Amino acid sequence: MDHETSGGWVYIMADRYRGTMYVGVTADLALRVSQHREGAGSDFCARYGLKRLVWAERFDSIVDAIANEKRLKRWHRGWKIELVEKANVKWNDLFDSLV
Repeated sequence: MDHETSGGWVYIMADRYRGTMYVGVTADLALRVSQHREGAGSDFCARYGLKRLVWAERFDSIVDAIANEKRLKRWHRGWKIELVEKANVKWNDLFDSLV
């Protein structure tokens, strides 16, 4: 499969309800969230204990996913909270339901 046309995910990890958030992008959501949970996904997630997948969106192209991740990272915190709460009011861990 062509790397540029293979799909990707933009996702948000958190430590708790309305807590610290991390926005990331990946081609393999299950693997990446597992890495975060093991403390190997990113230094930021490991430092702040971000193990809860609270939001994710699939894109047909990894290029589109990367562009959306960059856009989301520029958002104000309040906008990210609104985005999460539109789909996940209680900030539940979505890992088992998405992957």
